[in-house]
Amino acid sequence: MERDKIFIGKVAWITGASSGIGESLVNEFVRRGATVVASSNDLPELERVKAACADKSHMVLCVPFDLADTSGIDKIVEQQINKIGRIDFLLNIGGISQRARIDETPLWLDRKIFEINYFGTIALTKAVLPYMIRQQSGHILATSSISGRFGFPLRSAYSASKQALHGFFETLYLENKRFNIRSSVIIPGRVRTSISFHALNAEGKEHGKLDDGLAKGILPGKAAEIIIKGIVRNKREILVGKSELFLLHIRRYLPWLFFRIADKIKST
Repeated sequence: MERDKIFIGKVAWITGASSGIGESLVNEFVRRGATVVASSNDLPELERVKAACADKSHMVLCVPFDLADTSGIDKIVEQQINKIGRIDFLLNIGGISQRARIDETPLWLDRKIFEINYFGTIALTKAVLPYMIRQQSGHILATSSISGRFGFPLRSAYSASKQALHGFFETLYLENKRFNIRSSVIIPGRVRTSISFHALNAEGKEHGKLDDGLAKGILPGKAAEIIIKGIVRNKREILVGKSELFLLHIRRYLPWLFFRIADKIKST
């Protein structure tokens, strides 16, 4: 498509790139002619994603780091800028979910979820932003969730960390649009990824199973296509999913009905 030409020769940095939506976005950007910096805390899986790009694998740079520890992120970003010169798109896809009640969730676990979902995301964003300001262009995206727009059972810290991203990235947009820097928030509903497998329970251990709701969700490849279209159309919020997204409208216009529905949902 004509609009896909905006990606040719550009550079996209994608976190959470070793699986799910992040992996699918690596494929979509490379297919459209962009160089991709692929990051997660799993180097072998990043190398697998790179190899899967076959004859375009040379367009993927694997840069592993852990969102839970971004103490060296400024240096990592500087090294990549020195290699490839610029970052045109930053897609903060990486994160972690939760499956535990508030009363059984220790404070250290709330902090860990925030460290990954919020502080990890804004640390990379703050490290990349000065270079985008210098080049007078860029598009930064963060991944929220439909539960980043409302509370949800067993997701207290996850929901709170995602809601915090909305405030940060709306401010990012308002402060930096004069530099031709765009900002979007991705709001997924149900996407069939491994996020529920790695979600943390009250002991900080992995939930270890695919939730029934996620099993009915759209495939990561479809989610990536929706995100790409949202980028092309410069959408401030990119909704990803199916009928479950209607909860956003119910929460906004019929809050009493939303709470009645949510009260019946224990895990999805």
